[in-house]
Amino acid sequence: MRVAFVSAETAHHRDTETNRRFRTVVDLLESRGHDVHVFCTQFWPGERATLDRDGITYHGVSTGLEARRSFLLRLPFVLARAQPDVIHASARPPGQVLAASVAASFARAPFVVEWYGDDGIADDRWTQLATGRPDRIVTPSELVGTWVRERGADGSVVDAVPNPIDLERIEAVPPDDRVDVIYARRLDEGANLESLLLALAELRRRGWRATVVGDGPERDAYERLASDLRIDDRITFAGDLSLEDRIAAYRGAHVFAQTAERCVFPTELLRGLACGCVGIVEYHANSSAHELVEGWERGFRTTSEEELTDAIRAAGDLEHRTLEEGFADYDRDAIASRYLEQYRTLQDERGML
Repeated sequence: MRVAFVSAETAHHRDTETNRRFRTVVDLLESRGHDVHVFCTQFWPGERATLDRDGITYHGVSTGLEARRSFLLRLPFVLARAQPDVIHASARPPGQVLAASVAASFARAPFVVEWYGDDGIADDRWTQLATGRPDRIVTPSELVGTWVRERGADGSVVDAVPNPIDLERIEAVPPDDRVDVIYARRLDEGANLESLLLALAELRRRGWRATVVGDGPERDAYERLASDLRIDDRITFAGDLSLEDRIAAYRGAHVFAQTAERCVFPTELLRGLACGCVGIVEYHANSSAHELVEGWERGFRTTSEEELTDAIRAAGDLEHRTLEEGFADYDRDAIASRYLEQYRTLQDERGML
């Protein structure tokens, strides 16, 4: 299957959650042996219109992010000439959704839009127009699906597909030293690590140990808070770790705590759960983390620091595990199959199979 991915900006231009998610989907399709093309602004030197890298063909529709108007004007014609079986576009900016939808009409190809929403979803006319164009809108969570529907999307075309994890890789990494509680996220203004630190301080009479994975502008403030609460001798601020080291830490941990105020999809929490951790999530209106633990026998959803403290205490009664096979539906192969099923369903609806 020839799949044309559309994103003026890619992870090669700028490292954002949205761009990483889009690159992940591209890689999933390429790994399944499909003919994958990415239509973007040129990020490579020279005058070559295309670049082949890691099995993916990149097409430079225009020569720089500043040439956005040129990108949008040229996109429908460049895409139509490629004769794709499916066109799959990133939602930002909404102008490229409209341009890609024109190309889909020219090519008579199903049109899918990836709406990640890590920087919010604008409530303007361009966004509202964009929500009405795709045959399918894919979001990372029900939370983002709700945001998209609130901007005018037909609920019947919105589908939540989570970020994938690699269960085979998780199983291959040996567990690290045992700790009772682990937290992992960039330590910025939305991290809300103070909720966890205050809950742990209430349990200072118990012999727990905790690890905080991640770095960011608020790290010093959180380290000072741990010191003020007199629990700094039991908490390791590990900083940024490689994926393999994070997996090892999660497999050694008993509880994974997620307290961030904003999160469109908690990939690290998912990895922690797959590594056998008990999941404790503090509910926030702009976080989808609670979606992973609802109905999960080793998961707790809390709404206050008191409930968080009680959940940590209750989690201690559950057995320690280093692997949880119940998350097979989140494996890379399973997520790739979901995208392919979407494509084939849309092709079938158009009588293209």
